[in-house]
Amino acid sequence: MWNGVNETEIRSMLDIMVHRGPDAAGEMVFDDVPGMFGHRRLSIMDPEGGNQPIKNETGTMSIIANGEIYNFPHLHESLSETHDIKTTSDTETVLHLFEDLGPKLVDKLEGMYAFAIADGKNLFIARDPVGIKPLYYTKTDGGFSFASELKPLAAISGDVHEFPPGTYYDSRSGFSKFYNIPKIAVKDEPLETLTAKLRSTLERVVESHLMSDVPLGVFLSGGLDSSITTALSRQIIGSPIHSFSVGIEGSADLEAARMLSGYLDTIHHEYLITVDEVMEKLPEIIYYLESFDQDLVRSAIPTFFTARMAREHVKVVLSGEGADELFAGYSYYKDLGVNDEIMQDELRRSVSTLHNINLQRADRLTMAHSIEARVPFLDREAIEMSMQIPAKYKLFGDPPVEKWILRKAVEDLLPEQITWRKKEQFDEGSGIVDFIEQAVVARFSPEEAGLHRSRHPEANLRSTEECYYHKLFMEVFEHPEAILSNMGRWAERPDYQ
Repeated sequence: MWNGVNETEIRSMLDIMVHRGPDAAGEMVFDDVPGMFGHRRLSIMDPEGGNQPIKNETGTMSIIANGEIYNFPHLHESLSETHDIKTTSDTETVLHLFEDLGPKLVDKLEGMYAFAIADGKNLFIARDPVGIKPLYYTKTDGGFSFASELKPLAAISGDVHEFPPGTYYDSRSGFSKFYNIPKIAVKDEPLETLTAKLRSTLERVVESHLMSDVPLGVFLSGGLDSSITTALSRQIIGSPIHSFSVGIEGSADLEAARMLSGYLDTIHHEYLITVDEVMEKLPEIIYYLESFDQDLVRSAIPTFFTARMAREHVKVVLSGEGADELFAGYSYYKDLGVNDEIMQDELRRSVSTLHNINLQRADRLTMAHSIEARVPFLDREAIEMSMQIPAKYKLFGDPPVEKWILRKAVEDLLPEQITWRKKEQFDEGSGIVDFIEQAVVARFSPEEAGLHRSRHPEANLRSTEECYYHKLFMEVFEHPEAILSNMGRWAERPDYQ
């Protein structure tokens, strides 16, 4: 909270977000301007010494942060020559980098982050390039308040906004955009060259994302993308890694994950979802998700149960989010053909809209259980490598196979039946779609849905199922308006800027 301070409100906000950081809580009231930082910490790097807020050597600056800086070891080494660094936390490294470079520090950071730095009478805030980590803000009575979720801000103001990805805010100059998904010239190099470059890029970004001072694992659905992150992690670590999978009994994902776990020798954990438990947990899932969108809720269900199980064993998980958007993994991409310009424009558009749909779901449902999800496919290096690959290698064959070059790049790591397995949505492969529609109708009739839809025409509800999710949404939030105004819809993703 900046240019205004209400300690009771801030502590209430911290209580609402305790799930995001149950390990430690920190507060700091500023001397130079009315304001206060409050922080809930999930301890990943330097669990003992990295509590926040963190001050610089002279005490003139302080920082709170959410996320991970994957090139932190390199930055730490170079900054230690000129700064008295007191922790091995990546957050302190960001603070010292800001001392040296000011706003230009964002060009040096590789990772997922949302952080705020108090610099005397000035405030600096930044969010990572594609919005992997969430951030929201509200302006009230000349002040500026911000938080990692909508819920705490909705409790103090109805005028809440998403902090844009790839953007920083300076209290002296306002908002500045520092990153857009780039337009990059396609390289029509030999297939072998492109495949080798893609493989080495994936190996580098996955290795960087394995940085952790606490136990780490992987979400393993049995689909291509999670299988790739699992196989590369297993190869890099060189010893068995925890893997986690959920589904209904007999679902395709569970069977594929079991097989791959045996193939890769992972420490595998699985959980069988039941209809009754899903329906019981739906209000909680929607509360943490901060959305009623039908597609997001469906995919949030397996994420919720996978994260709940993983929390018993690890604090960090790697996920395959982003690969479909970068390598033409959804069926509608086939309608675009293999025109490089059209394909790249659509891939840029789809990646740029992930922040309040799939990335929101991945963040909220893992943080609901106090674990951190990492998404190596959405590392800037991986994004920019994928943009260089011609459309003809992303969709190859007759009929075209989606993500073809991605499959080729890793086919030596995975069994053939995984490498060339047909694409299924997370909610489909886990078996959720098989029962969720019928389970909803058993509790909420089409007639009730019609009445609910007529009462909420502004919500543009698409089905009985989505009407039910919306009903639960309106029940679990005391102040739903601020959340609704920031909610993304999978079927209505806006064009990129």
